[in-house]
Amino acid sequence: MPHEIVVGDLLDQPTEAIVNAWNRHLIPWWLLVPHGVSGAIRRRAGTAPFRELAKAGVLPLGGAVATGAGRLPHQAIVHVAGIGFLWTTSERAVRDSVRNALRLATDRAFASIAFPRIGAGVGGANAERVEAWMTAEFAASDYLGRIVLVRYDSNRSRDPAPE
Repeated sequence: MPHEIVVGDLLDQPTEAIVNAWNRHLIPWWLLVPHGVSGAIRRRAGTAPFRELAKAGVLPLGGAVATGAGRLPHQAIVHVAGIGFLWTTSERAVRDSVRNALRLATDRAFASIAFPRIGAGVGGANAERVEAWMTAEFAASDYLGRIVLVRYDSNRSRDPAPE
């Protein structure tokens, strides 16, 4: 599926859903200090999406679950377990996360979805490599909606949260 690449802030994208690169931690969400995309979402959306996410339990690596968007203007947040227990990511985790997020977007009939570069911030992976893995998964997907890959740019963001 074709996709767009934009530079800016994930939370400001005019899409029905956005993707949050979550982690697999057993630690309750309220004890974690979210960083990156999760931190930006928590600051702007509030805690409601994270309370809803907690009901899903520990996500398998590469798994995806949708929640409400809290105070954000989107229909949903798709949380993907793209970061493992040791705060790192892998090619498999990124690819599975993209594949499962797009499957969920198809099942929920979202017309559009925006992704950060999963694992390229807190997850420690090389941003160009992550982008290549993600674009390969976009191309292989049968999702019919609009896909946006967002390269974070703090100069264009209202929220100082890196990928």
